[in-house]
Amino acid sequence: MTSSLRFRAAVVSIVLLAAFLGIWHLATRPTAAATNMSPEYAKLMGLTATQGKSAMPGPLDVGAKLWEHLRQPFYDNGPNDKGLGIQLGYSIARVGLGYFLAVMVAIPLGFLIGMSPLISKALDPFIQVLKPISPLAWMPLALYTIKDSSISAIFVIFICSVWPMLLNTAFGVASVRKEWINVARTLEVGTVRRAFTVILPAAAPTILTGMRISIGIAWLVIVAAEMLVGGTGIGYFVWNEWNNLSITNVIIAILMIGIVGMLLDQILARFTRMVTFPE
Repeated sequence: MTSSLRFRAAVVSIVLLAAFLGIWHLATRPTAAATNMSPEYAKLMGLTATQGKSAMPGPLDVGAKLWEHLRQPFYDNGPNDKGLGIQLGYSIARVGLGYFLAVMVAIPLGFLIGMSPLISKALDPFIQVLKPISPLAWMPLALYTIKDSSISAIFVIFICSVWPMLLNTAFGVASVRKEWINVARTLEVGTVRRAFTVILPAAAPTILTGMRISIGIAWLVIVAAEMLVGGTGIGYFVWNEWNNLSITNVIIAILMIGIVGMLLDQILARFTRMVTFPE
């Protein structure tokens, strides 16, 4: 039953993709070339006006350009001309470092909040005030105090990754069945050992769900952050190619952002399934 459902879902996905590419191709086909146009105006307007070429690239144009990028993903011809692999590498490194720092802070603090009603009540006002603040709102303050654009981007990733992990960890720890904790207390299991042998395994699915949400937000925010700070990264690549009016490269970058985001999400989804067991 499951394999049949997966096969049918794959067929539907392929049909939808083919339909989308077909509509895209038809919508970007060249139209009739313009006539009675002065040479000066034709030179100014380019192929869009003189040959009826669409301003939006078609799927074949994007595919050809994508193949060029895949053939040389790590070329480096200067500050504003680096391969797509290098740009993605910078972004993934920033996300990875900021995300790792968020894990180091959010999970221990979430455990403390979940296990202590007093700490939960004390920290709740601060969390509720800081949580709704847009991560990008911290960027000017980070640039002013840190004075390094790359570290500022990592700081923004840290800020946006902390809250989902923190709240999910606290909720998962607080939701562990009281019977299991009481049994551990009856057996005179210490607090630290109880946290690692009883609470952590029970709360792990909820914690990893928070981590999965955080990685999605982090990957989303890094693109906007790199547009602001410039230099390197896939977000800067998108902005630089837009300034160069290379819509084909912008579309390729958007596709790569989506694929990398999907892979990061699927990795954590896999870990979540590994620690989820039926009760």
